[in-house]
Amino acid sequence: MTSEVIQGILLPFLGTLLGSACVFILRGELPGKVQRALAGFAAGVMTAASVWSLLLPAMEEAADLGRWAFLPAAVGLWLGVLLLLLLDRTIPHLHRFSETAEGPHTHLRRTTMLVLAVTLHNIPEGMAVGVVLAGWRAGESRITTAAALVLSLGIAIQNFPEGAIISLPLRAEGMGRRRAFLYGVLSGAAEPLAALITLWAAGLILPALPCLLSLAAGAMLYVVAEELVPQAAAHAHTGTLFYTAGFTLMMILDTALG
Repeated sequence: MTSEVIQGILLPFLGTLLGSACVFILRGELPGKVQRALAGFAAGVMTAASVWSLLLPAMEEAADLGRWAFLPAAVGLWLGVLLLLLLDRTIPHLHRFSETAEGPHTHLRRTTMLVLAVTLHNIPEGMAVGVVLAGWRAGESRITTAAALVLSLGIAIQNFPEGAIISLPLRAEGMGRRRAFLYGVLSGAAEPLAALITLWAAGLILPALPCLLSLAAGAMLYVVAEELVPQAAAHAHTGTLFYTAGFTLMMILDTALG
């Protein structure tokens, strides 16, 4: 495994780790308005990444299909949405600002279900990194090294506040700093694991790369629509502004550096 692949896989996880470490610096939980603003920012980053880093490259990879170049992207997009819908229905979890758990009934603790909610959020991000790195490793793909690392960097940036949003509330509920930090780190562990699995799977079926790229996009957009936008919408103007800021930042990174 090359150093570029290792960097691409670990960079988003590093963002979560550093964000979780805020529990050693900050005393209280982030204000609800700030958390919702950060949810809007994450939604903007993920939306832009889905378009520039995944859907557009998917259609470029299928350019040989002519006017049907959209087909693998459209099919993969829906497969990604349905995959996350299935996980959403089968894994018990609890979103921030929600009193009712989703998924099957369980006796898991509130803290565990909060971590599971963020873990679900991180799976499509890991898939996105893995499939883009697989496309770059293929050699014949239009995906460049810079484009792959830009995607990892964009996800790492939005993972930083995400780590803090997990560890700080756990600390505020009375959990020790080290344990709250560990829970925050564990919530991000799904990303490198999902990236590795997707990287391996995509390497075996490279002809399906356009569909896999858009599958990751669909999974990310599901998270945006299902979780992040509703959280950000509670403070409409703040959430909208930070959504636009996140979208703009990822767009600039992808077009200027990718």
